[in-house]
Parts: sequence; structure tokens; C-alpha cells
Amino acid sequence: MLHELSIADLGVIETARITLGPGLTCVTGETGAGKTMVLTGLGLILGARTVPATVRAGAAEALAEAVLDIPATGEPALRLEDAGVTLDDDGTVIVARTVGATTRSRTVIGGRTVPQALLADVAGELVTVHGQSDQVRLRSASRQRETLDAYAGAAHARTLETYREAWQRWTAARDALAAMEQGAEAERAEVARLRDDLAAIDALAPEDGEDASLEAEARVLENAEAVRTGAASAHDLIGGDDEFTVIAAIEAARRALADAARHDDRLAQYEQRLADFSYGASDIVTELASYLEDLDADPARLDQIHQRRSDLAGLTRRIGVPDLAAVLAFAQASRPRVAADDDWDATLGARREDEARTREELDAAAASLHTSRLDAADRLAAAVGGELDRLAMPDATLAVAVEATDPAAHGADRVTFTLASHPGAPHRPLGEGASGGELSRIMLAIEVSLAAEGDHESRTFVFDEVDAGVGGKAAIAVGNRLAELARTHQVIVVTHLAQVAAFADAHVVVAKTTDGSITRAQVGPVDGDARIEEIARLLSGNEDSSAARAHALELLESSRVAR
Repeated sequence: MLHELSIADLGVIETARITLGPGLTCVTGETGAGKTMVLTGLGLILGARTVPATVRAGAAEALAEAVLDIPATGEPALRLEDAGVTLDDDGTVIVARTVGATTRSRTVIGGRTVPQALLADVAGELVTVHGQSDQVRLRSASRQRETLDAYAGAAHARTLETYREAWQRWTAARDALAAMEQGAEAERAEVARLRDDLAAIDALAPEDGEDASLEAEARVLENAEAVRTGAASAHDLIGGDDEFTVIAAIEAARRALADAARHDDRLAQYEQRLADFSYGASDIVTELASYLEDLDADPARLDQIHQRRSDLAGLTRRIGVPDLAAVLAFAQASRPRVAADDDWDATLGARREDEARTREELDAAAASLHTSRLDAADRLAAAVGGELDRLAMPDATLAVAVEATDPAAHGADRVTFTLASHPGAPHRPLGEGASGGELSRIMLAIEVSLAAEGDHESRTFVFDEVDAGVGGKAAIAVGNRLAELARTHQVIVVTHLAQVAAFADAHVVVAKTTDGSITRAQVGPVDGDARIEEIARLLSGNEDSSAARAHALELLESSRVAR
């Protein structure tokens, strides 16, 4: 339940605070007074998207704030707990929405900033909002199907979920089969090309890094004489047979330092370092000698290397990649596709079986869903028919037709609401056979039926001119039925009909004032004489009319008797 609503700098409303209680609350006011902004404020604290243009001229931001009951158990409480929102001890939470004229808007629940979508989800579980646009949507086949599903109950919801799961499995199997069948020829041709490429790769059997090692070896063989001369010269200079070599010079210097170190210990470290140089130079001489022995200048080997490099270059051109590493990566990626092609026929058969099996499961789920909808259709038609009788449409009958169609995400049914306005009249779709006033009452009858069939937990219903196109006796019937609904639920109605407002447990008036340059709206409750004047204004447009005041008193008295 909504306990109160506060609005600041929203449209023509500078500031307003409305206390909301159980029962029926009616909101009235002159055209252009700001009733729409009250609804906008309600919409904001119920998670509607923000519109910067609704911020009052000259204000930086608009604010809508409300105190909302959250049941201790249920999905809304769990969602808020997950978001870190803590409820007050009395089970209420403060919801605040700010709409910036030029800055970002914010949503705050229980002092914690949360996404707007979270508020919309939570509020959607607790509050049902209906506006004049719902009358238009009620004409659509999808809205009629959703209404029937909502009425059908918890067991039907599980049946619908079973169907949706079957639909997802079948569409996945169908798409997998179609992809395999539609691209079969091109895929198999591609795999045949991959087989040839892999055969060429396997024939050469390249190794990782082979191209770089062959290039290095080729450089050596192509310059073998220069390499041999350079290595041999270095060998002889460092430790050859000549009298003066690097090793001989180092050893002579080391021995001189060794003699001197006997008299000065500081020279011992230099003698040791020269000894290390001598050992290192000796190692280099040994390794160079081994290198010269192994150096191969065989022209035949060079020819082999050139041929191998040419073969590898041709392979990279064939595959269309820049180097040998990319060839090896291509081979690694291609082998699974070739292996899968080896099992192509078996895979295709398995996918066909999977599609057939999931289609059978889908058809079975669709049949169960169809049966459930047929049962719910009869119950909904009877319930709405009873409500229409109480809403001054005693001769009207609503029928709910459920016809089998091709499977879709929502089921394999076409749901159509039809109305016969009087006995003997043919049933016609709501979009063709119902006036605006009739649609208003039908929508109310459906909502009351849904509420009666639900979990019986108290909800909040917000109706925006549900009485549009209704007058006279029908208006009194609508007001009476709203009052009955308000016995078990909180009902908030924006109305322009005195017959409806007379049934209110609480009456809120939106009035506009102007100083000639700025228009402001004042929002507040009315009672006693003020309420009589407002109902008289609704009746005649003149609250001072004695006849209108007398009629207003009569309506108020009649509503008390009816309740």
C-alpha cells in the first residue's frame, strides 16, 4: 500500500503532499489543473522513466517521494535485500525519484541509490496501473492473450513456463539442423579444401621455428669461407701456435702480478681476475677448434636448404598466411573441422532426431497449454459477464475464443475477446464492437476479475479515468464497483465524474491558481462542504449552483447507502 506521496517542482505543482490510506481515493480537478502531474509523480515512484521536460520551469530538478509497504516475504523483499535495501521495522520503505532538468536523474530506495529498473520490477509486483492507453492495448490480440494467462492462475503459469522451455529447446534444435542442412554443400566443399591443405602440410611436416633455423644455416653455408677464415684467425690470435697470443700475454701478466702480490696482498685480486680471463680464453679456443672441425661447406647441403625453404614458402602462399607459424596454427584450427566432417552423416542424423523429438515435446506442451487456456477462457468470460452486469451492462456478454495456430514463443493459440452488446447481436472483436465507455467498463470488469482470482493479497490499483466515456447510471455502477474493489485493495482513481468521486473514502482535489504570469497547482484533501462543492462543480461546472449542490448531497448519500 502507498501511505503518502510528496511532489516538488513537477510540472505546475510547486509542492504537494498527499496522504493515502486504504479504501478508495479519488483525485479530481479542472482540466489543466495538474491531475496529470499527480499521475506522473505516482508513475515516478513506481519506476516510470524520467522526462526532463516535466521539471517545473526555473527549477533544477523535480522530486517525487513516497512511503510504500513491502511484504516481508515475497519476491519484492528479496530483490530489495539483494540490492542492500533495509526495510523499516513497520515494513515500509521510502522511495525517492529526482528528475534533473539538465542533470542525470536518480532513484533512491531506503536511502540507497538503485537502478530505475529495480524500482519498476518491485513496484510492478505491488501496484497495478491502468490508464486510457490500456483501453487501446486491450484491443490487441497479445494483450488479450496476456490477460487470459494472468487470470488462469498458478497452475497455468507453470504450464506456460513448460511450453516456453519446450519452445526454446525446439527452436535451438531447429536452427542447428537448418544451419547444417542449408550450408551443407558449401561446408563440405570447404572441408574438402581443408583436407587437401592439411595433406600438403603433413607431406612437408614442417616444424615450429624451422624457417628461421634454415635461414640461419643458409647464411653460414653461403659465406662458409669468410666464416672459416674469421673463426680460424680468432683461434690463432687467442691461443694458437704463435709465440705472441692473447693467452700467452695474459699468463705473463698474471705471473708478474703473482710475484708482486707476495709483497702487497692488494694485488692478489688482480692476479685472480687475470687467471679467470686465461681460463675463459682457453675455453673459447677449445670451442672454436670444435666449431672449425664441424663446419660443413658441403654445396649439396646448401642446395637441400634452398629447396626446403622454397617448399615451405610455397606452402605459406598456398594457405595464404605470412609465415610458417601461421601455417601450423591453421593446421591446428582446421583438424577439428575435418574430424567433424568424418562424422557428418551421423551428426546430421542426430540433429534431425533431436529436432523431431523436441517438436513432439513442443506439440504436447502446446496441447496442454491449449486445454488450460480453454478452461480459463470459460471462467474468465463468466466472471467478466457477472461484473458487466454490475457495471450497468446487463445485456452484454463477453466471449473468450481460443483457436489453435502454429506454435510461437507464447504458445500455439490465438486468443480473441469478443463482445455482444445486447441479446441477438453478433459477437464482434473488442477492437470493432466496443465503444470507449464500454471498453472502460470491460477493462474494470477484467481487473476486478483478475483481483478476485489472484492470491488475495492486498494490492494497490491506480486507474487513470477508467470512467472515460461513461455517464449516468453506468457511472454510478463504476463508482460502486470501484468502492467494492477498495474493500480488499487500495484503489486510487483519477476521475472527472461526480458519480465516481461520491464513492471515495478520501477525496483529493487538484486546483490551479495563477497570478497572471505563473500558474501553480495546489493539491489537498477535501471533506465536508468543500467536498460537496467539488462534486457540485463536477456535475455542473459551477460549485455555487444550488441544484448541483443538492444533487451532490444526493450522490454522497446514495453512495453511503450503496456501501
